[in-house]
Amino acid sequence: MDNSLLNSLSTELRRGTLTLAVLSQLQTPQYGYSLVQLLESSGISIEQSTLYPLLRRLEKQELVTSSWDTTENRPRKYYVLSDYGAEIFEKLKEEWEKTSRELYTLLKGAETDESD
Repeated sequence: MDNSLLNSLSTELRRGTLTLAVLSQLQTPQYGYSLVQLLESSGISIEQSTLYPLLRRLEKQELVTSSWDTTENRPRKYYVLSDYGAEIFEKLKEEWEKTSRELYTLLKGAETDESD
């Protein structure tokens, strides 16, 4: 088995799901490290080198807004869904659920075909 091909395809499969995962956790303000921890507690690992460019892109797309909290010793940049981002997140979530159901049906069918 070609592990590099499998890794490449797995990365491709994961890429879109990371955006949805990140958006799902930004209903309340989060800073980068807290976001990594939240995602990891759900079994989704994300490198900071992947997370920060993703957050910048989401901010540029106006799906999230950011603000600095300087009340602590260490200033932190917090990210949260914008109203537009919340709207897009709900539509993406519906699309994900629909696609998941369809894929589940296809994959279950493939298992049935193999056992014939």
